[in-house]
Amino acid sequence: MTQRVALVALTATMLFLGVDTAVAGGIGSNGEQAEQTSGDSSGPLLESRVSFNVKGSAPSKDSGPITSTAVDWEPPACWYEPYWKAKDFKTYTEANWSIYDSVGGAPAGVADDKARYKGGRPYKDFNVDKNDEGMWWVAVKNPKMEDDPAAGNCKRDPFWVDNGKDPGVPQAIDTETLAGLAHQRTVVPPTEISMAPNGRSTVNAPTWVWLDEGAFKPVSVTASLPGTGLWATTTAKPVSLHLDPGTADAETLPASGECLINDDGSIGEPYARGKGERTPPCGVRYLRSSGDDTYGLEATLTWEITWEGAGGTGGDLPNGTFATTTEVPVQEIQSVNR
Repeated sequence: MTQRVALVALTATMLFLGVDTAVAGGIGSNGEQAEQTSGDSSGPLLESRVSFNVKGSAPSKDSGPITSTAVDWEPPACWYEPYWKAKDFKTYTEANWSIYDSVGGAPAGVADDKARYKGGRPYKDFNVDKNDEGMWWVAVKNPKMEDDPAAGNCKRDPFWVDNGKDPGVPQAIDTETLAGLAHQRTVVPPTEISMAPNGRSTVNAPTWVWLDEGAFKPVSVTASLPGTGLWATTTAKPVSLHLDPGTADAETLPASGECLINDDGSIGEPYARGKGERTPPCGVRYLRSSGDDTYGLEATLTWEITWEGAGGTGGDLPNGTFATTTEVPVQEIQSVNR
């Protein structure tokens, strides 16, 4: 096999496996042949085995992920998780070493890795004599944050952890990690508000806004890591509605624009004949006509998020928001049904 053909085979193998030679044992991170591989010893390249299960409102084309209200919080960009049984790790890594040799890799290029994983510094023969007693842990990236600079912060080489032992390293996966990942994958339905008048508002007359009871149900996302007993479930519940009229020539009702959820799960109050003289508990009052245009009334629903996980863990996570805009034409002539 020529060196060029062998390099093509190496690249194809790495793409098929979804990993990089550097992650599988560091090949390419410290030898003269580094430029011949796509290796980056600082980059976690394995695909996480975390799985997700969603319960709640069925997503529609207008559904979308929530946006965290906390500016100082974000889900983990990378972490360490148990990945390989000892025998599997040995088979995979030695296969990579063989490919490396076949493309003319110098012995120095894998010397440190062979010493680390096979030669007893600190591991002997990949710990195959402890195959059922632990796992090799590796770095993985959050697939939703691959371009985030923080995704490159998990730089440890694969390391061994005995079953039931604390990995003892920062960013090792735990239930809180899983909760953050579940938070990031919370998708909620669009905030489709009810309005009166429906279709066209009138200058200086209040426009009633409400959400009916049961319009929005809790959404739960469970993140779990198979074979470990680790899981976390987040639950998002709607708690308030914020209105932005889409123009400075308007006022919100209440003045804060924040309409709290009622005891029955509804928000605001439906308009009915005879309420024309009342001020709605949730709504807007436009002070100027939109002319031939419309105002974009933005309704943002805030979702309170809590979580629970394996081992009795749990707590609160930052609230999430999701906004939907309704185009509202506003006319000059006041005409209110009473």
